[in-house]
Amino acid sequence: MTTPSVDAHVRLDTHPTHPSAVTATLTGAQAHIPHVSLEAADWHVAATNMLVLARIDHEEPYWAEQAAQQLATLGITVEITPQLREAIDEEWTWAKYPMPWCTRTEIRKVSDDAQKIHDDIRHGRLLIHAHAQDVHTTVAVGTYLDTGKSVYLHGENHLRQIANSFDSPAHALTAFEDMHADTMHPGPAQMTDTERDTAEARTSPGTPTTEPEPPSTGAGTAPADTPGPGAHEALLASFIEDNGEWEKCRTWSDDTSVANHETLTLRAEFDHEARGHDIAWTIASYQSPVGERTWHATATANTPTDMIETLLKSLDTDTAWTERTSAPLTERTLTTVTGPLTEFGWTQTINGHHINWPAPKGETGLRLDVAAAVGATTALSGPAWTVWGGNTAEQPAWAVEFSRHTPAAVLQDLTYNLALTHSARATHPPMTPRHGHDAHRVATPAVASTPAPGRPVRGR
Repeated sequence: MTTPSVDAHVRLDTHPTHPSAVTATLTGAQAHIPHVSLEAADWHVAATNMLVLARIDHEEPYWAEQAAQQLATLGITVEITPQLREAIDEEWTWAKYPMPWCTRTEIRKVSDDAQKIHDDIRHGRLLIHAHAQDVHTTVAVGTYLDTGKSVYLHGENHLRQIANSFDSPAHALTAFEDMHADTMHPGPAQMTDTERDTAEARTSPGTPTTEPEPPSTGAGTAPADTPGPGAHEALLASFIEDNGEWEKCRTWSDDTSVANHETLTLRAEFDHEARGHDIAWTIASYQSPVGERTWHATATANTPTDMIETLLKSLDTDTAWTERTSAPLTERTLTTVTGPLTEFGWTQTINGHHINWPAPKGETGLRLDVAAAVGATTALSGPAWTVWGGNTAEQPAWAVEFSRHTPAAVLQDLTYNLALTHSARATHPPMTPRHGHDAHRVATPAVASTPAPGRPVRGR
């Protein structure tokens, strides 16, 4: 049976400025089909209809050929340039490889495992708690956010491996400190030269061979209050400068900034490369420097600057790390969080296990997922509270999400901001914002009863 033809052409070539990296230029009416396939294989979108494959193990030609074979089975025409074909056919190995007993295939497997660790860190799936220097290499300890498994990492670049695993971050950090107390530092290590070159390759593809698409208009455009370029970066810089108890830490990537509170129980992470609906901010609170995480929040890149500023200011109080909202959900928590909204006349609506407090004109609002808030098994991993704006609560233009143990006072700061800026009576606020532990008392809202639902040197 003949594979049906797809109206798409993929041209694979060597990167113009980074020798081992590979570019893919897509053309044709169905270019979106190979686009999706390449993105799923960790090719990075660098320009309109152009993707880049850049790896720390410098095995891009090999994996480019694997991608070409996969695309061909889909009926997609793939062109491999002569210079890339030469790189694919080249036989090489690492100079002074520390595991000389490995075959070329085994070396590639070790390198690919290291690449996967690198990608997990880069994409935020593996959170690095601390790093240290171990003789001539770097070691680190971190936790996979999807499984909760903590790991001890040894080595750098294509030699990084998982040397040990632990059942909790506390056990992992305690063991790591016992071994590396003298050279231990919080957060991930600074990028290696190889990691830096690889990151640069993903964002500098050279001149695209296709014309860029014209700016879109109408539906899907960014909301009017979307922050401009650099607004969040400037906000983070001023927050650290104005709050001496916060310190910016070095990270493995220039794409990410991390700020730690002096207690080492609060952490703010900002992704400079996030755009639109991508998660740009991640806030986390811990019981102790080596304790479990108590609550966390995330915010998308297009969240208005004033909302991010309010969130950061709410961290500059003892409440953010000495208190947390208990579960199950209580009337007192609802009163504290939604008080500013009800004081301004916002009314609640109920949709299944969601309670919504939309703005009078529906342009923003607060959503409570009752199942997540009370800890129902099927909703433990989802956000309990969502502050959203633009479009609808189901498909917002921007969103700030909070876990169920987030302190009510922190949430109240954001709902006060919402009420003040999106209410008809905003010129005469009936209450004052919180300062430290002193929160203004508000009337108890009428809450419906909601029962809980069940690069190294290459050698020849």
